[in-house]
Amino acid sequence: MNVVIIEDEKLAAEKLENTLHRIDENIHVMAKIGSVKEAVRWLSDNQPDLIFLDIHLSDGLSFAIFEKLTLNIPVIFTTAYDQYAIQAFQVNSISYLLKPIRKRDLEAALKKYQTLHRAQNINMDKLIAALQAKEPEYRSRFLIRIGERMKKIHVEQVAYFYAMEKSVFLKTFENNDYPIDLTLDKLAQELEPLHFFRINRKYIVNMEAIQSMVAWSKSRVKLHLAPPPDDDQDVVVSSERAGDFKKWLDK
Repeated sequence: MNVVIIEDEKLAAEKLENTLHRIDENIHVMAKIGSVKEAVRWLSDNQPDLIFLDIHLSDGLSFAIFEKLTLNIPVIFTTAYDQYAIQAFQVNSISYLLKPIRKRDLEAALKKYQTLHRAQNINMDKLIAALQAKEPEYRSRFLIRIGERMKKIHVEQVAYFYAMEKSVFLKTFENNDYPIDLTLDKLAQELEPLHFFRINRKYIVNMEAIQSMVAWSKSRVKLHLAPPPDDDQDVVVSSERAGDFKKWLDK
């Protein structure tokens, strides 16, 4: 199978390529492309079996590719969009991988492609219209149960959410910790993405909780949070999410 990866974050593209080869060593990555302009030029002269396509590229949204070319090639989107946007992809029968991309999700997407083994008809007008149709409703508060007592926590009071020993907790700006009956995956769908960002598999942070940042190896970013975590462990933005994290800060 010949594929092309259109992704402007070099580390993310390389990791996707490595994961593809771990799944099937016969998958051939024809090219790794980082911009709309380069993608249009390359796709005009080449015909891969499958496209892995990021939403945000170095020179704009990847939807612009479909405005310039008529493509009959299956597309698997790789995206850091929230669940509301992902629903638009589902409505239009487009496969997607939510960053950071997990091997099992990639395997499932490839299996879907192999089962269909034909190009998806991508209606970009419908997709963009669905993404822009209305503002999604995000969670505004949490009901916390502590024994027989219940407590209301407004989302603005939350500094970050973290996973520990198969449980999930929220920490308030007042440095109080409360367990919640939601996974980080579910929280990522329900929180306002302008204010909260999932930096790795363990943390979702409120922008207001970030006190300072330090560049780390492999393009990662170390965060100093206020209040700090109780376990004194380093809080680091994963290399897969570092690019989207920097874009999130710069909105």
